[in-house]
Amino acid sequence: MKYKCVIFDCDGVLVDSEAISSTVLTEMANELGVVISHEEALENFTGKSLKYCLNYIETKYGQSLPVDFEHQFRVKSFEQFALNLQPIDGIHEVLNSLNIPFCVASSGPREKIIRNLTTTNLIHHFEGKIFSSYDIQSWKPEPHIFLHAAKTMGFEVHECIVIEDSATGIQAAQSGGFDVIGFVNDDNTERFKDENFPICFSMNELGELLTKTN
Repeated sequence: MKYKCVIFDCDGVLVDSEAISSTVLTEMANELGVVISHEEALENFTGKSLKYCLNYIETKYGQSLPVDFEHQFRVKSFEQFALNLQPIDGIHEVLNSLNIPFCVASSGPREKIIRNLTTTNLIHHFEGKIFSSYDIQSWKPEPHIFLHAAKTMGFEVHECIVIEDSATGIQAAQSGGFDVIGFVNDDNTERFKDENFPICFSMNELGELLTKTN
């Protein structure tokens, strides 16, 4: 088999969290007088670390954020995740069908990954296979979280395939030497249409792609 391990991104691939996070962040910024559209947030924040997003706001808009802004963002986003977060449609079936090892590698904090996978009833698939950029202090588009995940799982880079929905995550995977499949959603269709890697529009298609590549 060409691949022996699948590395999943979390937000936007396993759980439908990107829009929730974006809404919370823009609403909090708006309360401070920084008006950021939903489209701008999705374009500039998807796949990025929270530190990057906060620096983006402060730099572009010349607005110093309160010292507790990050803490308040985490609190409010966790509240919304608990109320509204859903698994990506079809992801349960894909994970149940895989006959090779898999894991999740995310730029988010470990607590967030665990909470969101628990909320969406996915956590049992990833016990002991959760990799957070916060654990190694390196964030996408740097490749280290994927390299760390592959090494810890016991596989070489060429034995792994990465599933990503953001340009930042794909850049990270490719710079680490990984093959990648782009997961297309309503917000990244245009961005991915001219890329030279396989893409899929649903988890059913992803399952078929993984079957073909293995």
